[in-house]
Amino acid sequence: MPELPEVETTRQGIAPHCQGQTVTRVEVRNPNLRWPVPAELAAGMQQQPILAVERRAKYLLLSFPTGTAIVHLGMSGSLRVITDDTPAQTHDHVEVELSSGVRLRYNDPRRFGCWLWTETPESHPLLTSLGPEPLASEFDGNYLFHLSRHRKTPVKSFLMDNHVVVGVGNIYANESLFKAGIHPRRPAGRISRDRYQRLAEHVKETLAAAILQGGTTLKDFVNSDGKPGYFAQSLLVYGRGGQPCESCGTPLKEIRMNQRTTVYCPRCQR
Repeated sequence: MPELPEVETTRQGIAPHCQGQTVTRVEVRNPNLRWPVPAELAAGMQQQPILAVERRAKYLLLSFPTGTAIVHLGMSGSLRVITDDTPAQTHDHVEVELSSGVRLRYNDPRRFGCWLWTETPESHPLLTSLGPEPLASEFDGNYLFHLSRHRKTPVKSFLMDNHVVVGVGNIYANESLFKAGIHPRRPAGRISRDRYQRLAEHVKETLAAAILQGGTTLKDFVNSDGKPGYFAQSLLVYGRGGQPCESCGTPLKEIRMNQRTTVYCPRCQR
């Protein structure tokens, strides 16, 4: 599933082609995505200039004078810039043509993503209850420490809660907890302020590195120019269950938490 770095990589890839361009055509080939694509989407976008391409959590936001298109890539979606006559494929469900002739093509084999339209994004239910962005200044050790007091939930689940902080998906939670030396099952309320500060710093560092390298290579993910990301080459624990820890040599343990693969070092993380 595309995580925050993949979505940010997509945003950075499409933004230069979109901002300032007018939408000349919107074609919805299959409206049956996670939620039905509303008729207001095409009506709101057509003949309108794209003012900005932004990201909130894992949502892409295409801003127009008339409203905002909310796009989620779902489990297997990708949004690509098409500059030639490549024909649409079976799973290309939404296409947006711009005044430059460039097209944005949304591909989603599992149809678990979404294209929605809102005139008031600040009050849309998908966006209103989200926590801070992990790369924002307000996300730090003090914030995590205060929010975690008296919580018995495992710290990995706490870190992946979008009400706590957005966009720290499974891969990056595994990596950040390893770097901070924190056991993923440790109760969130039993972690010190200093350890949370280290964790917040490693979350920022890990996500920033992944964005710089183009996201993590997942079998279903391609970014806006059709090329895979390369951050998977840098993973220290995720996908390495049973292999030696790169810090101490102890075999990494792989377990399931909330139906997600969790890998950690039983010696380095406590």
